[in-house]
Amino acid sequence: MFLRKPLLLAACLLALNSPAWASPAQTFDFGRPATADKADRSIEVVMGDMSFTPKALDIKAGETVRFVLVNKGQLLHELNLGDAAMHAKHQQEMLKMQQSGMLTPTGMKEMDHGSMAGMDHGMMKHDDPNSVLVEPGKTAELTWTFTKATSLEFACNIPGHYQAGMVGKLTVGAVE
Repeated sequence: MFLRKPLLLAACLLALNSPAWASPAQTFDFGRPATADKADRSIEVVMGDMSFTPKALDIKAGETVRFVLVNKGQLLHELNLGDAAMHAKHQQEMLKMQQSGMLTPTGMKEMDHGSMAGMDHGMMKHDDPNSVLVEPGKTAELTWTFTKATSLEFACNIPGHYQAGMVGKLTVGAVE
């Protein structure tokens, strides 16, 4: 009987720290990911080093947009959809990835989790549905259904890029 309580406590702690519990599916009040075949239209966004073209986008609530991201710069870039608070939080996650050596100026490295003792492994991946990384000279896509009228930003949250001006205005207008 005496041994059962510590074992039960240990089992509960292990269950609570498992990846299934540690990383609940993230939801977004402004929309959800979609497949490219559901897109109402496509918008090409060109990524230069520290710039997006276009700098502003207008979308209607209910619209599904396929973003075609073309990185013409020399550095790794990201397109992340969100508000300023979301970008600030994501920038901290990206900084941790850079400090760990996982994020390099031109790409992402696969990390040996055995060599990352003491790090939060749940934070060491880039798989947010509202975000995509694009290596220099490459093209990627992100398709999103915008569910409500709001003001957002599309940004690159690689350390220093947002601050250098790699952010654009995304206005989701009400359906008329």
